[in-house]
Amino acid sequence: MPTITPAQAGGANRCAFLDAIANSEIGPALLAETQNGYNVLVGSTPAHPLTFSSYATHPDILNQALNSTAAGRYQLLYRYWGSYSKMLNLPDFGPLSQDKIALQQIRECNALLFIDAGNFAHAVALCSRIWASLPGNDYGQHQNAIALLQSYYTAAGGTLA
Repeated sequence: MPTITPAQAGGANRCAFLDAIANSEIGPALLAETQNGYNVLVGSTPAHPLTFSSYATHPDILNQALNSTAAGRYQLLYRYWGSYSKMLNLPDFGPLSQDKIALQQIRECNALLFIDAGNFAHAVALCSRIWASLPGNDYGQHQNAIALLQSYYTAAGGTLA
C-alpha cells in the first residue's frame, strides 16, 4: 500500500489506484523485496534489484541501456522531479512525496473523478500516457492487461462502479 493515507489522498479508491500503478510498474515481487518500491530504479528485476539509498532528492541515475532516469514506486523521470517538487512544496523524494506526485499526475490526467466513482478502466485509459505499463499507450513497452490491474486495485481495497 502507499504511504499516503486515504484521508490525505482523498479516499480509499485513490490509494488502491496508486497500488495498482505500483504493481503494474514494478511488480509484486520487486515491491516485496524493496522498500515497497519507493527506492527502485528503472531496469530492476526481482533477480537483480537496482535501488537507491537516499530519499533526499530524486536520484537522477541514468540507466544507459534503457535511456531512462525513472525511479521510485511510480517510476518518475528526473526531468519532472524539479517542477513537481516546487509545485507541491515537497521536502524530499521520500515515500509520501512520491505518492503526492503520482496523485498530481493522475489529477493532470483528469482521472480522479473516475477513480472516486469506481470507473477503474476509464481512469487507467486516461493515465496510460503517463505510465508505460498501463494499456493504451504507444511507448512500445510491455503493457499489463486491464484485468490484472483491476485485480491489484480490488485487492488493495478499491471499489468498482
